[in-house]
Amino acid sequence: MRAMWDEIGKRYYETGVDRAMLYKMKDNAYPLGVPWSGITSVEESPSGAESNGFYADNIKYFNLTSAEEYACTIGAYMYPDEFAECDGSVEVADGVRIGQQTRAPFGFCYRTVLGNDTQKNKYGYKLHLVYGCEASPSSKEHGSVNDSPEPAEMSWEVNTTPVPVKGHEPTATMEVDSTKTPPEKLKLLEDILYGKDPTSDDSDDGTDPRLPLPDEVIALVGIAAVA
Repeated sequence: MRAMWDEIGKRYYETGVDRAMLYKMKDNAYPLGVPWSGITSVEESPSGAESNGFYADNIKYFNLTSAEEYACTIGAYMYPDEFAECDGSVEVADGVRIGQQTRAPFGFCYRTVLGNDTQKNKYGYKLHLVYGCEASPSSKEHGSVNDSPEPAEMSWEVNTTPVPVKGHEPTATMEVDSTKTPPEKLKLLEDILYGKDPTSDDSDDGTDPRLPLPDEVIALVGIAAVA
């Protein structure tokens, strides 16, 4: 079949960022998540994976590729209280925090919108899971209120440490595409990421949100959904 370009319904794009969640790490797991409202951007900036050539016998003998590292920059108008420790602050009394403390590692997830030319932003979405995060100190500008007020936007550079994945190289990121994942399996994953409402039809008691490790995510989307 001859290749065709720009078919109706196949003009795809990705946009937006929402439904961010923060998961502080504890005992090499991410047991309790909280919603992060006010996210304005997540700028991914991976590095490494550079090819290094080696020569012998007057020819290029082989290439070795350096390790790839994942980093990103999170932009937001505000952050949840739980993120303060990840940003190097510790509460020493009610409403009183001190800075320059040890930064707690965390996990993070957010959602981007997948669209096409016919369904627009209703086509689907992609879940982004990020592990082994550590935020770097960032600058904050406080300006005078004036006749053109703007809220202060904060940002944090985030570096990651990959976590193990059975049968694969360690990773710091996972992506789950709603247009390719069976809906029942996607619901199971989102019930873990966002928590389960105790008033839902299929649950008598609620569950707290948490960030599953890659092996659990792979097992979850690779098995039949629980009725």
